[in-house]
Amino acid sequence: MIHILTKENSIANHFISELRDKEIQKDSMRFRRNIERLGEVMAYEISKTFTYSPKEIETPLGIAEMHMLTEQPVLITLIRAGLPYHQGFLNIFDRAESGFIAAYRHTKKSGEFEIHRKYENTPNLDERIVIISDPMLATGKSLVLCCRELLSEYNIKEMHIAAIIASQEGLDHVRAFVPEAQIWVGDVDNELTSKSYIVPGLGDAGDLAYGAKEH
Repeated sequence: MIHILTKENSIANHFISELRDKEIQKDSMRFRRNIERLGEVMAYEISKTFTYSPKEIETPLGIAEMHMLTEQPVLITLIRAGLPYHQGFLNIFDRAESGFIAAYRHTKKSGEFEIHRKYENTPNLDERIVIISDPMLATGKSLVLCCRELLSEYNIKEMHIAAIIASQEGLDHVRAFVPEAQIWVGDVDNELTSKSYIVPGLGDAGDLAYGAKEH
């Protein structure tokens, strides 16, 4: 199942608009904060699908019957662009465990590229709800590689994939190769360049958040 936030008007549209704006992007702190805010919004939306149980809460004036989250998810992000997005999720699921994956693109002389996973650090994911976050879902190859390997290593109970902006091509790729997952995106763009940049997109999220990289 695919959930797209901008199908309905909400404050998420405003945050995504600021992320895309090349003038506002000059303020890297605001750029990071907007990504973090969207992580908070997305975490709230995903939380609606979770299980809750009744609990009596004692207030200064009496007893209130509330419904409490029965299980915290495990939050996994693809670094480095995913770090502020991850923080947004962690602000909402503040008792969640975290995992981190680093994947990189190796470009061949032909212009084609391969995705390699360089680093992984996660808790035990057996019978856990897992949310994998990455701000940009371009080709979807990095996410598919990471998700398929995690699914082969662990008996994951429920998987959610969360991105801010996706290409339609990348979205179709992830849906085809990770059918087990629910996919959550802020907005979807139709075009993907030969260098796998989403158009209109917003540029390189990692560079805009943390500065240009040399390697």
